[in-house]
Amino acid sequence: MNEMWVEKHRPRSVAQIKGQTAIVDRLRAYAESGTFPHLLFAGPPGTGKTTAAMALTRDIYGEEFRQNLLEMNASDERKLEHIRTKVKQFARTRPFGKAIFKIIFLDEADALTNDAQGALRRIMEQYSETCRFILSCNYSSKIIEPIQSRCAVFRFRPLADEDVGAQVKHVAEIEQVKLDDDAGDAIVAISLGDMRKALTALQVAAAIDGHVTRALIYETTATAPPEALHQYLLACREDGFHAARRRLRGLLDKFGLAGTDFINQLHREMYNADFLTEAAKLDLTELMAEVDFRLVEGGGEQLQLDAMTARICAALST
Repeated sequence: MNEMWVEKHRPRSVAQIKGQTAIVDRLRAYAESGTFPHLLFAGPPGTGKTTAAMALTRDIYGEEFRQNLLEMNASDERKLEHIRTKVKQFARTRPFGKAIFKIIFLDEADALTNDAQGALRRIMEQYSETCRFILSCNYSSKIIEPIQSRCAVFRFRPLADEDVGAQVKHVAEIEQVKLDDDAGDAIVAISLGDMRKALTALQVAAAIDGHVTRALIYETTATAPPEALHQYLLACREDGFHAARRRLRGLLDKFGLAGTDFINQLHREMYNADFLTEAAKLDLTELMAEVDFRLVEGGGEQLQLDAMTARICAALST
C-alpha cells in the first residue's frame, strides 16, 4: 500500500524533481541530448535517487520506457549468478524499437558482493555501446573503484525542510487530507530530509483520521515530541532519579519507543535545550554514545536506560 501511494506522487519527469537543483540541471541536459554515460547515484534514503533514475528513463523513452528498462533491487539479487545471468542476458540483447541503448537500473547497488561487482564491471565494459547502467546506493564507498571510475557520480543531499514541507502539503491537498500547520511541521521534523519517510508518516496518520494533527503524527511515527524530551531532561536536573525514571517509562509506553530510538531522539533534541550548558551537552553526548553502543551489542534495555537516567541526573545536579 505504501509503495503504491508513494509511486502515485512520484515525479514523472526530471524537470518535476524538487530539492536537488544541481543534479536536476545535469540530468535535464542528459534528457535533452537523449544519451548519458553510466551513472552512480549516492546519498541518504528518501532523497530522490530512484525517482531521478525513473524520471530520466521516462524522459529518454517516453511512456514505453519499460520495454528498454531492467530494474533490479541489488539487495534481493546480490549474488554473482544474478549478475551473470539476468543482467548479462538483458545487456546482450538489442534495444527495442528505435532506441540506441537500453538501461539497467540497479537499486541499492552497495549490497552487491565484491564478486558480483567484479562481474558487473566487466559487463559495463563489454556492452557500453548498447546498454547504460544507473546504480543507486546509500554508501558509495561500498562500490568498488573500477565501477565508480566508469560512472558519472551524483551525490544526493537530504532534502531541505521547506521542500519536504511543500511536498507534504501538496500531497495532502491532492488526497483531500486536512493537515494542520503544526502537523506539517512535525512531519518535516521527524523526516530528517527523507521524503519517503515524510509521505509515509502522512499516509499512516491519514489512514487513521482524515484530520491530521500534530499529536497524531507523533503517536503514529513512534516519535516523542520535543517538549516531552525536554521535560525528561528537566526532571533529571530538578526532580531526581525516581521522577525522571517514571517520566522515561511513560515516554516509552506512550509512544512505543525502543531504547535506541529514544536515545537518538534525545540526542537530537538535547542541542535545542537552552537550559543545558555547553559542557553538559558534551558530557551527555558521550554518555548517550556509550549507552547506545551497549544496547546495540545486546545490553538489557531497561537496565541500560535506567543507568543512563541515573548518570544524567548525577551530571546535571552538580
